[in-house]
Amino acid sequence: MKSKKKIAKSVNRNIVFTPDAPKAIGPYSQGVALKKLVFFSGQLGIDPQTGKLCGTTCSEQTQQVLKNIDALLSSQGLTAANVVKTTVFLTDMANFSEMNTAYAEYFNFEPPARSCIAVAALPMNALVEIEMIATL
Repeated sequence: MKSKKKIAKSVNRNIVFTPDAPKAIGPYSQGVALKKLVFFSGQLGIDPQTGKLCGTTCSEQTQQVLKNIDALLSSQGLTAANVVKTTVFLTDMANFSEMNTAYAEYFNFEPPARSCIAVAALPMNALVEIEMIATL
């Protein structure tokens, strides 16, 4: 028999949600705001209206990922300038250049710190996922 753990609720913790970005496809939030930082869950290139991946190329999916990121930031009154760290997950490092081109267009001034990691697979067979941390 599994025991249920209670999660302490913090008065400084706010859950981020906007219908302008895809709903979580698992037991997680779109993001969590804590004091002066907002931690956003990884975004796939999902169209929030259809729930399906946009495009078949890494470039197309990255562009949708960045639209989703922009919607999440906007929901908190933030912009790309508030992002301090991103982590990019690619299923194939051969797609790095495509992702990087779209990424550079979005973060076109003083980009945040970034890591890029190759992974075996992503949900929905996506090619790219990006998570971020922003400051208020």
